[in-house]
Amino acid sequence: MPASGTGTPSSPALPVAPLAVWAVTRVLLLLCVFKVLVFPGPDVTSDISVIYQGWYEVLRGGTFPLDDITWQYPPAAALAVLSPGLLPFLDYAPAFFVLALVADAVVTGLLLYAGRRPGKRTAGAWVWIAGLALLGPTSYARYDVMVTGVAVAALLAGARRPRLAGALAAVGALLKVWPALLLAGTARGRTTRAAWSAFAATALALVLLFTASMPGALAFLTFQRDRGTEVESLGALVFHVARHFGWEGEVLLNYGSVEFLGPYVSVVSTAAMVLTVLAFGWLLVWRLKARLFTASTACDAAFVAVLLFTTTSRVISPQYMLWLVGLAAACLVFRGSRMDRPARLVLVATFVTCLEFPVWFSHVVDSDPLGLTLLFVRNGLLVAATVLACRTLWRHTVTGAAHAPRPLPTQRHVPAATAPESAPHQPQASPAGK
Repeated sequence: MPASGTGTPSSPALPVAPLAVWAVTRVLLLLCVFKVLVFPGPDVTSDISVIYQGWYEVLRGGTFPLDDITWQYPPAAALAVLSPGLLPFLDYAPAFFVLALVADAVVTGLLLYAGRRPGKRTAGAWVWIAGLALLGPTSYARYDVMVTGVAVAALLAGARRPRLAGALAAVGALLKVWPALLLAGTARGRTTRAAWSAFAATALALVLLFTASMPGALAFLTFQRDRGTEVESLGALVFHVARHFGWEGEVLLNYGSVEFLGPYVSVVSTAAMVLTVLAFGWLLVWRLKARLFTASTACDAAFVAVLLFTTTSRVISPQYMLWLVGLAAACLVFRGSRMDRPARLVLVATFVTCLEFPVWFSHVVDSDPLGLTLLFVRNGLLVAATVLACRTLWRHTVTGAAHAPRPLPTQRHVPAATAPESAPHQPQASPAGK
């Protein structure tokens, strides 16, 4: 509405409450990663100061870490690892934390800006602000916050700029694979063709660039193949319980994470991969049957796809929760999204994740009652969120679309001058999925 006494529209007030909460929680996160405040449990920043910084030195020499099996990332991850070099006046770890804060601020700004447009809401920004705070210092101690930022930008751009969304999804996929799932719910027709063609072109160009410029760009594919069952994963619950009944395996640091090694581990790992294949089979069936594509469908489908990927994975590292928080936030920007309840479950699971790592991680490794309880609750929440999100997406886009009113038959245009005055106006319904 116009401001009093002026002929120009008044500018919207700044979203003071979310910005204030963001500022307070982020100061606390920074105090934790800079070790001004001591967070309980093992030091989550050691990955940055030891592992990432070691990769940084290798990458600066013009090659990927070919002799390090813990390097299990696509080639564009080198950009994230090298990014602290943009702040040469800081040491590596402090520079990384500052850049993580910048990425967080950009995502918050995008969600707040999008949430104040017609048909949108600021609930998405609140999910993001709360999610990173609930995960604790791990949020700033992994480069996943940067990857999630690219993913959120891709989803928010998708409705109006499908080519930009496709290009950003490709950049994200070359950073950490999972953003390739962002385009699962693009509307059929021109939008899908534009998004996927931009994705393919961008991904191919980046792969060729990295392959030509740095040896070992695709070595991560081999290193990922031999991963085991990580102690926080859904399948690991089998061995946590089996240890109390005489299972003879052990818990060791393997391939950069704490994993179970011993009898039947390969069976459970294979079962997890089979579950992932079945989950994506369901996603493909949904894609073929979906008829109703609304403004929120692309975000909702991306959220469901990454939930399926995360829950059935052999590895559910704490930072994976950043992916789910970011996609849940993108969903809740749209008033039409039905993902409110799965998003709440993800937020609760994020808090429980912080409790199992780093706060009481020793109990998880020991498979004692506290560790078992935390894992059963966290993984149970993820399973519940996944099932609920899948059901909601199916009912909204498949079952619900089947009962939607059909479009009226096309009628011959009648000039206004000859149209009967008593004929009521009949707006024509839009076809489902357009």
